[in-house]
Amino acid sequence: MNNKKIYPFTAIVGQEKMKLALILNVINPSLGGVLIRGEKGTAKSTAVRALADLLPERDQAEGCKFSCDPVNLDQACQSCREKIKNHDSTIVKAKMKVIDLPVSATEDRVVGTLDIEHAIKHGEKRFEPGILAQANRNILYVDEVNLLDDHVVDILLDSAAMGVNTIEREGISYTHPAKFTLVGTMNPEEGDLRPQLLDRFGLVVDVVGEGEISQRVDVIKRRLDFEENNDAFHELYKVNQNEQVERIQNAAVFLPNVRFDDQLLETIARISMSLGVDGHRADIVMMKTAMTIAAYHGNESVTSQDIKEAAIFVLPHRMRKRPFDDSQFNTDSIEEIVDSLIG
Repeated sequence: MNNKKIYPFTAIVGQEKMKLALILNVINPSLGGVLIRGEKGTAKSTAVRALADLLPERDQAEGCKFSCDPVNLDQACQSCREKIKNHDSTIVKAKMKVIDLPVSATEDRVVGTLDIEHAIKHGEKRFEPGILAQANRNILYVDEVNLLDDHVVDILLDSAAMGVNTIEREGISYTHPAKFTLVGTMNPEEGDLRPQLLDRFGLVVDVVGEGEISQRVDVIKRRLDFEENNDAFHELYKVNQNEQVERIQNAAVFLPNVRFDDQLLETIARISMSLGVDGHRADIVMMKTAMTIAAYHGNESVTSQDIKEAAIFVLPHRMRKRPFDDSQFNTDSIEEIVDSLIG
Protein backbone atom coordinates (compact mmCIF):
# COMPACT_ATOMS: atom_id res chain seq x y z
CA MET A 1 0.00 0.00 0.00
CA ASN A 2 1.22 3.51 -0.79
CA ASN A 3 1.50 5.24 2.57
CA LYS A 4 0.93 8.61 0.95
CA LYS A 5 -2.69 7.59 0.35
CA ILE A 6 -3.43 7.57 4.07
CA TYR A 7 -4.96 10.80 5.31
CA PRO A 8 -2.59 12.73 7.65
CA PHE A 9 -3.50 12.47 11.35
CA THR A 10 -2.96 16.18 12.01
CA ALA A 11 -5.25 17.15 9.10
CA ILE A 12 -8.33 15.62 10.75
CA VAL A 13 -10.71 18.44 11.66
CA GLY A 14 -11.91 18.49 15.29
CA GLN A 15 -12.55 15.21 17.17
CA GLU A 16 -9.88 16.28 19.65
CA LYS A 17 -10.94 13.88 22.41
CA MET A 18 -10.86 10.91 20.06
CA LYS A 19 -7.43 11.85 18.76
CA LEU A 20 -6.08 12.37 22.28
CA ALA A 21 -7.48 9.02 23.49
CA LEU A 22 -5.70 7.23 20.63
CA ILE A 23 -2.45 9.08 21.28
CA LEU A 24 -2.55 8.27 25.01
CA ASN A 25 -2.92 4.55 24.24
CA VAL A 26 0.08 4.64 21.92
CA ILE A 27 2.18 6.42 24.55
CA ASN A 28 1.04 3.97 27.24
CA PRO A 29 -0.37 0.69 25.84
CA SER A 30 -1.19 -0.50 29.38
CA LEU A 31 -4.21 1.85 29.47
CA GLY A 32 -6.33 -0.96 28.03
CA GLY A 33 -7.37 0.43 24.66
CA VAL A 34 -10.14 2.77 23.64
CA LEU A 35 -13.74 2.28 22.60
CA ILE A 36 -15.01 4.93 20.18
CA ARG A 37 -18.79 5.24 20.09
CA GLY A 38 -20.60 7.30 17.51
CA GLU A 39 -22.40 7.64 14.24
CA LYS A 40 -20.88 6.65 10.88
CA GLY A 41 -18.73 9.10 8.95
CA THR A 42 -17.05 10.74 11.94
CA ALA A 43 -13.45 9.82 11.03
CA LYS A 44 -13.16 6.95 13.50
CA SER A 45 -11.43 4.56 11.09
CA THR A 46 -9.51 7.38 9.39
CA ALA A 47 -8.03 8.49 12.72
CA VAL A 48 -6.86 4.97 13.67
CA ARG A 49 -5.12 4.33 10.35
CA ALA A 50 -3.70 7.85 10.24
CA LEU A 51 -2.18 7.45 13.71
CA ALA A 52 -0.45 4.19 12.74
CA ASP A 53 0.87 5.83 9.59
CA LEU A 54 2.10 8.82 11.59
CA LEU A 55 4.36 6.76 13.83
CA PRO A 56 7.94 6.14 12.67
CA GLU A 57 9.47 2.76 11.90
CA ARG A 58 10.65 0.71 14.89
CA ASP A 59 13.08 -2.18 15.34
CA GLN A 60 11.66 -5.63 14.72
CA ALA A 61 13.11 -9.17 14.72
CA GLU A 62 13.56 -10.31 11.12
CA GLY A 63 11.19 -13.10 10.07
CA CYS A 64 9.30 -13.20 13.37
CA LYS A 65 5.58 -13.94 12.92
CA PHE A 66 4.88 -11.96 16.12
CA SER A 67 6.88 -8.83 15.16
CA CYS A 68 8.94 -9.19 18.37
CA ASP A 69 11.14 -6.43 19.74
CA PRO A 70 14.66 -7.82 19.08
CA VAL A 71 16.03 -6.63 22.43
CA ASN A 72 13.08 -7.13 24.79
CA LEU A 73 13.61 -10.56 26.33
CA ASP A 74 10.54 -10.38 28.60
CA GLN A 75 8.05 -9.82 25.75
CA ALA A 76 9.61 -12.01 23.06
CA CYS A 77 8.36 -15.30 21.63
CA GLN A 78 10.30 -18.50 22.38
CA SER A 79 12.30 -18.36 19.14
CA CYS A 80 13.28 -14.70 19.63
CA ARG A 81 14.21 -15.33 23.28
CA GLU A 82 16.76 -17.91 22.17
CA LYS A 83 18.16 -15.52 19.55
CA ILE A 84 18.38 -12.65 22.04
CA LYS A 85 20.21 -14.86 24.58
CA ASN A 86 22.64 -16.00 21.87
CA HIS A 87 23.01 -12.45 20.46
CA ASP A 88 21.81 -13.85 17.15
CA SER A 89 18.94 -11.45 16.41
CA THR A 90 18.73 -9.76 13.03
CA ILE A 91 17.04 -6.39 13.24
CA VAL A 92 14.85 -4.90 10.52
CA LYS A 93 12.83 -1.68 10.43
CA ALA A 94 9.03 -1.81 10.14
CA LYS A 95 6.09 0.49 10.81
CA MET A 96 3.29 -0.21 13.27
CA LYS A 97 0.33 -1.78 11.46
CA VAL A 98 -3.44 -1.69 11.89
CA ILE A 99 -4.75 -5.26 12.08
CA ASP A 100 -8.46 -5.53 11.27
CA LEU A 101 -10.63 -8.03 13.08
CA PRO A 102 -13.79 -8.77 11.05
CA VAL A 103 -17.12 -9.22 12.84
CA SER A 104 -17.41 -12.72 11.37
CA ALA A 105 -14.07 -13.89 12.85
CA THR A 106 -14.15 -17.28 14.57
CA GLU A 107 -12.23 -18.20 17.73
CA ASP A 108 -9.66 -20.17 15.69
CA ARG A 109 -9.14 -17.23 13.33
CA VAL A 110 -8.52 -14.97 16.34
CA VAL A 111 -6.28 -17.13 18.54
CA GLY A 112 -4.69 -19.36 15.86
CA THR A 113 -4.65 -23.15 15.59
CA LEU A 114 -2.49 -26.03 16.78
CA ASP A 115 -1.77 -28.95 14.46
CA ILE A 116 -2.61 -31.83 16.82
CA GLU A 117 -1.78 -34.56 14.26
CA HIS A 118 1.69 -33.10 13.71
CA ALA A 119 2.27 -32.91 17.47
CA ILE A 120 1.31 -36.57 17.95
CA LYS A 121 3.38 -37.83 15.00
CA HIS A 122 6.50 -35.72 15.49
CA GLY A 123 6.36 -34.68 19.15
CA GLU A 124 6.64 -30.99 18.36
CA LYS A 125 4.15 -28.14 18.33
CA ARG A 126 3.11 -26.59 15.03
CA PHE A 127 1.21 -23.33 15.43
CA GLU A 128 -0.74 -21.53 12.73
CA PRO A 129 -0.85 -17.85 13.79
CA GLY A 130 -4.15 -16.05 14.16
CA ILE A 131 -5.11 -12.40 14.34
CA LEU A 132 -3.71 -11.98 17.86
CA ALA A 133 -0.27 -13.05 16.58
CA GLN A 134 -0.42 -10.38 13.88
CA ALA A 135 -1.62 -7.81 16.41
CA ASN A 136 1.39 -8.08 18.73
CA ARG A 137 3.08 -4.62 18.95
CA ASN A 138 0.46 -3.25 16.53
CA ILE A 139 -3.04 -1.72 16.69
CA LEU A 140 -5.91 -4.22 16.73
CA TYR A 141 -8.89 -2.50 15.19
CA VAL A 142 -12.39 -3.91 15.69
CA ASP A 143 -15.08 -2.07 13.78
CA GLU A 144 -18.59 -2.67 15.17
CA VAL A 145 -17.17 -4.44 18.22
CA ASN A 146 -20.70 -4.59 19.67
CA LEU A 147 -21.64 -7.05 16.90
CA LEU A 148 -18.80 -9.49 17.72
CA ASP A 149 -19.58 -12.75 19.44
CA ASP A 150 -19.30 -12.20 23.22
CA HIS A 151 -16.90 -15.13 23.53
CA VAL A 152 -14.52 -13.58 20.97
CA VAL A 153 -14.69 -10.23 22.76
CA ASP A 154 -13.81 -11.97 26.04
CA ILE A 155 -10.74 -13.53 24.37
CA LEU A 156 -9.65 -10.17 22.97
CA LEU A 157 -9.96 -8.36 26.26
CA ASP A 158 -8.21 -11.14 28.20
CA SER A 159 -5.27 -11.01 25.78
CA ALA A 160 -5.20 -7.21 25.91
CA ALA A 161 -5.03 -7.33 29.71
CA MET A 162 -2.46 -10.16 29.96
CA GLY A 163 -0.30 -9.30 26.95
CA VAL A 164 -0.19 -12.97 25.87
CA ASN A 165 -2.36 -15.40 23.91
CA THR A 166 -2.61 -18.99 25.11
CA ILE A 167 -4.11 -21.77 22.97
CA GLU A 168 -5.00 -25.09 24.55
CA ARG A 169 -6.12 -28.08 22.48
CA GLU A 170 -6.21 -31.77 23.48
CA GLY A 171 -3.87 -31.25 26.41
CA ILE A 172 -1.35 -29.29 24.32
CA SER A 173 -0.84 -25.59 24.98
CA TYR A 174 1.02 -22.82 23.19
CA THR A 175 1.63 -19.25 24.35
CA HIS A 176 2.89 -16.26 22.41
CA PRO A 177 3.13 -12.50 23.08
CA ALA A 178 -0.01 -10.51 22.22
CA LYS A 179 0.61 -7.01 23.49
CA PHE A 180 -1.39 -4.64 21.32
CA THR A 181 -3.32 -1.36 21.36
CA LEU A 182 -7.00 -2.31 21.19
CA VAL A 183 -9.32 0.11 19.40
CA GLY A 184 -13.00 -0.73 19.09
CA THR A 185 -15.67 1.30 17.36
CA MET A 186 -19.42 0.97 17.50
CA ASN A 187 -22.67 2.73 16.75
CA PRO A 188 -24.80 2.59 19.96
CA GLU A 189 -27.96 2.59 17.83
CA GLU A 190 -26.99 -0.93 16.67
CA GLY A 191 -26.76 -2.37 20.19
CA ASP A 192 -24.52 -1.97 23.22
CA LEU A 193 -21.80 -4.05 24.84
CA ARG A 194 -22.42 -5.88 28.09
CA PRO A 195 -21.34 -3.76 31.10
CA GLN A 196 -18.72 -6.39 32.01
CA LEU A 197 -17.12 -5.94 28.57
CA LEU A 198 -17.48 -2.17 28.55
CA ASP A 199 -15.53 -2.05 31.81
CA ARG A 200 -12.58 -3.83 30.20
CA PHE A 201 -11.96 -0.98 27.76
CA GLY A 202 -9.63 1.50 29.42
CA LEU A 203 -11.02 4.63 27.79
CA VAL A 204 -14.23 5.54 25.97
CA VAL A 205 -14.93 8.45 23.66
CA ASP A 206 -18.30 9.47 22.23
CA VAL A 207 -17.99 11.19 18.85
CA VAL A 208 -20.51 13.16 16.79
CA GLY A 209 -20.27 15.09 13.54
CA GLU A 210 -18.94 18.64 13.74
CA GLY A 211 -21.61 21.17 14.70
CA GLU A 212 -19.95 24.32 13.37
CA ILE A 213 -20.50 25.30 9.72
CA SER A 214 -16.89 26.45 9.34
CA GLN A 215 -15.53 23.11 10.59
CA ARG A 216 -17.83 21.11 8.31
CA VAL A 217 -16.60 23.24 5.40
CA ASP A 218 -12.99 22.47 6.42
CA VAL A 219 -13.78 18.75 6.46
CA ILE A 220 -15.07 18.92 2.88
CA LYS A 221 -12.29 21.16 1.59
CA ARG A 222 -9.42 19.15 3.12
CA ARG A 223 -10.83 15.85 1.88
CA LEU A 224 -11.20 17.17 -1.68
CA ASP A 225 -7.68 18.64 -1.59
CA PHE A 226 -6.32 15.29 -0.35
CA GLU A 227 -8.05 13.32 -3.07
CA GLU A 228 -6.94 15.77 -5.77
CA ASN A 229 -3.22 15.57 -4.91
CA ASN A 230 -2.29 13.56 -1.81
CA ASP A 231 1.46 14.21 -2.22
CA ALA A 232 0.96 17.96 -2.06
CA PHE A 233 -1.52 17.53 0.80
CA HIS A 234 0.99 15.49 2.84
CA GLU A 235 3.66 18.10 2.19
CA LEU A 236 1.32 20.76 3.55
CA TYR A 237 1.04 18.92 6.89
CA LYS A 238 4.61 17.58 7.04
CA VAL A 239 5.74 19.98 9.80
CA ASN A 240 2.65 19.29 11.94
CA GLN A 241 3.10 15.54 11.47
CA ASN A 242 6.76 15.65 12.51
CA GLU A 243 5.95 17.77 15.57
CA GLN A 244 3.21 15.33 16.61
CA VAL A 245 5.55 12.34 16.25
CA GLU A 246 8.23 14.05 18.33
CA ARG A 247 5.72 14.89 21.06
CA ILE A 248 4.46 11.28 21.25
CA GLN A 249 7.98 9.84 21.35
CA ASN A 250 9.11 12.30 24.03
CA ALA A 251 6.04 11.52 26.15
CA ALA A 252 6.67 7.75 25.94
CA VAL A 253 10.26 8.25 27.10
CA PHE A 254 9.26 10.73 29.82
CA LEU A 255 6.31 8.72 31.22
CA PRO A 256 8.34 6.64 33.76
CA ASN A 257 9.53 9.89 35.35
CA VAL A 258 6.01 11.21 36.08
CA ARG A 259 5.14 11.32 39.81
CA PHE A 260 1.98 12.05 41.77
CA ASP A 261 0.97 13.17 45.25
CA ASP A 262 -0.80 10.51 47.36
CA GLN A 263 -3.57 13.04 48.01
CA LEU A 264 -4.60 12.64 44.36
CA LEU A 265 -5.28 8.94 44.97
CA GLU A 266 -7.84 9.90 47.59
CA THR A 267 -9.34 12.39 45.15
CA ILE A 268 -9.72 9.63 42.54
CA ALA A 269 -11.40 7.32 45.05
CA ARG A 270 -13.85 10.09 46.02
CA ILE A 271 -14.68 10.78 42.36
CA SER A 272 -15.45 7.12 41.63
CA MET A 273 -17.56 6.70 44.77
CA SER A 274 -19.49 9.93 44.09
CA LEU A 275 -20.33 8.78 40.55
CA GLY A 276 -21.38 5.28 41.59
CA VAL A 277 -18.60 3.41 39.81
CA ASP A 278 -18.32 -0.30 40.63
CA GLY A 279 -14.98 -1.99 41.34
CA HIS A 280 -11.48 -0.54 41.36
CA ARG A 281 -10.42 -0.78 37.72
CA ALA A 282 -11.64 2.75 37.02
CA ASP A 283 -9.49 4.18 39.83
CA ILE A 284 -6.35 2.49 38.55
CA VAL A 285 -6.94 3.40 34.91
CA MET A 286 -7.78 7.00 35.89
CA MET A 287 -4.39 7.48 37.56
CA LYS A 288 -2.51 5.78 34.72
CA THR A 289 -4.35 7.97 32.20
CA ALA A 290 -3.63 11.12 34.25
CA MET A 291 0.07 10.19 34.37
CA THR A 292 0.08 9.68 30.60
CA ILE A 293 -1.64 13.04 30.07
CA ALA A 294 0.99 14.70 32.29
CA ALA A 295 3.77 13.08 30.24
CA TYR A 296 2.10 14.25 27.01
CA HIS A 297 2.09 17.80 28.38
CA GLY A 298 5.74 17.42 29.48
CA ASN A 299 4.90 17.75 33.21
CA GLU A 300 6.82 15.84 35.88
CA SER A 301 3.88 15.79 38.32
CA VAL A 302 0.22 14.84 37.89
CA THR A 303 -2.15 17.74 38.56
CA SER A 304 -5.81 17.81 39.54
CA GLN A 305 -6.51 19.07 36.01
CA ASP A 306 -4.92 15.89 34.62
CA ILE A 307 -7.22 13.85 36.90
CA LYS A 308 -10.25 15.77 35.63
CA GLU A 309 -9.24 15.23 31.99
CA ALA A 310 -8.65 11.51 32.65
CA ALA A 311 -12.04 11.11 34.36
CA ILE A 312 -13.84 12.18 31.18
CA PHE A 313 -12.25 9.25 29.32
CA VAL A 314 -12.41 6.65 32.08
CA LEU A 315 -15.76 7.05 33.83
CA PRO A 316 -18.71 7.48 31.40
CA HIS A 317 -18.97 3.76 30.52
CA ARG A 318 -18.42 2.61 34.10
CA MET A 319 -21.11 4.65 35.87
CA ARG A 320 -23.94 2.59 37.21
CA LYS A 321 -27.13 2.67 35.12
CA ARG A 322 -30.63 2.17 36.34
CA PRO A 323 -32.62 -0.77 34.89
CA PHE A 324 -34.14 0.05 31.47
CA ASP A 325 -32.12 3.30 31.35
CA ASP A 326 -30.77 3.61 27.78
CA SER A 327 -29.49 7.17 28.10
CA GLN A 328 -25.84 8.07 27.48
CA PHE A 329 -24.06 9.66 30.41
CA ASN A 330 -23.45 13.34 30.00
CA THR A 331 -19.76 14.24 30.31
CA ASP A 332 -20.75 17.76 31.40
CA SER A 333 -22.31 16.31 34.55
CA ILE A 334 -19.13 14.30 35.21
CA GLU A 335 -17.06 17.47 34.87
CA GLU A 336 -19.35 19.31 37.31
CA ILE A 337 -19.04 16.57 39.94
CA VAL A 338 -15.28 16.30 39.47
CA ASP A 339 -14.96 20.09 39.71
CA SER A 340 -16.85 20.10 43.00
CA LEU A 341 -14.48 17.46 44.41
CA ILE A 342 -11.14 18.81 43.24
CA GLY A 343 -12.02 22.52 43.36
